[in-house]
Amino acid sequence: MITYVTLGSNDRRAAKEFYDAALAPLGLKPGYSDDEMVGYGPDGGETQLWVVAPFNGLDATAGNGTMVALAASTRAQVDAVHAAALAGGGRDEGRPGPREQYGPNFYAAYFRDLDGNKLAVVCRSPA
Repeated sequence: MITYVTLGSNDRRAAKEFYDAALAPLGLKPGYSDDEMVGYGPDGGETQLWVVAPFNGLDATAGNGTMVALAASTRAQVDAVHAAALAGGGRDEGRPGPREQYGPNFYAAYFRDLDGNKLAVVCRSPA
């Protein structure tokens, strides 16, 4: 259903450093990159997440109620992404752990990036 997602950034170079580390545990790597944008995807796969300077030239702002959820294969990946995000200057929005209200195997963590964008990383596999 979704082809790709974009997140706005006011400092694309700092955002690239942040996302390089935060997305590495998921096997997502930067593909195309220039002064205005960087795209992430799996090796040999399509770019699915773009971090961009807004096209209209205005400041990037985080959407109230907007969140991007990334899939993880293991709970250890959830833990690693969350730890890397916080180590890179991100803000904690929910420590890694089960969220049984969303299903018996829903294990997630939540954080905000350097520009305030909210992300989740979710594993739906049994422990």
